[in-house]
Amino acid sequence: MADSDPAASGAGTGPNAKTATAVSTSIGSAANPKKRKACDPAPPPLSSSSSSSAGASAPLASSASSEPTPAPPTAAPGDPATPVAGPSDTSAPEPEKVPRKPNPYDSIKHRIVTNDGTTDSLVKLIGLKSLFAKQLPKMPKEYIVRLVFDRRHKSLALLSPDPEVRGSDEEIIGGICYRAYPEMRFAEIAFCAVSASQQVKGYGTKLMNLLKRHAVTEGVEYFITYADNYAIGYFKKQGFTKTISMPKGRFHGLIKDYDGGTMMECYVHPSVDFTRVPEMIEAQRTFLLSRIRAVARSHRVVYPPLPPRGGGGGGGG
Repeated sequence: MADSDPAASGAGTGPNAKTATAVSTSIGSAANPKKRKACDPAPPPLSSSSSSSAGASAPLASSASSEPTPAPPTAAPGDPATPVAGPSDTSAPEPEKVPRKPNPYDSIKHRIVTNDGTTDSLVKLIGLKSLFAKQLPKMPKEYIVRLVFDRRHKSLALLSPDPEVRGSDEEIIGGICYRAYPEMRFAEIAFCAVSASQQVKGYGTKLMNLLKRHAVTEGVEYFITYADNYAIGYFKKQGFTKTISMPKGRFHGLIKDYDGGTMMECYVHPSVDFTRVPEMIEAQRTFLLSRIRAVARSHRVVYPPLPPRGGGGGGGG
């Protein structure tokens, strides 16, 4: 074999001939492991002197490992063309957060009242019964009592902030009595009234908006009510309509028909906070005006004035 003859391999002669021969044999065996037979002895381990000789006989490997890596170009501190990145440039600037206005409905005292048997709830229900009986004189009192104290009905009560009327009938300044049907995702409004001393102050709208916000948490999608001729205008302002879009099969047989009443419906959107409707309308108006100003020219172009009529002045003789 050619690699077994030291003279033919060109390893050289002299005192380091054996070391060079061992190095060349080990390199050849590593390059072609298939040529090495199982009966051949393993190459002897390299010593410190042989490793230095191996480094001299393999200039490519040593040069590749010892070649210095070029350093990246650095910009001069005062060079305006190449800005110097500082520690503050590593993160993008955060968008400015606009503080959200406080909700005026948060300052209104209200509560959902049910007939749970507690003294406080019973006192609130008695106050609601008295309010509905005063503001709805055509409604039988027995019917009001039966629905208000029914455990399947709930009532949203507006409470007066005056501590002197706490625990009395005067503490209730408004209320809505309703019954929810969770399996059909709608609720029927039975009674809605505001105290006579607190009317024309916006409590009727606030009362309905608070009820809509609470209804979303119960999974209610529609409100249905029978309104008399005096209440149709109020319910229209609150988003109710005479057109019933809810499938009839969802409420047929669950609610009663009232003589002389008009059936009205209101859809409760689950993603709308009805207590912030004025704020939402103002934000939409501001956005539309900004888009109009971006394309409009009426506020940029100034036209010359019209010439005077008659071509000049003059007086009659």
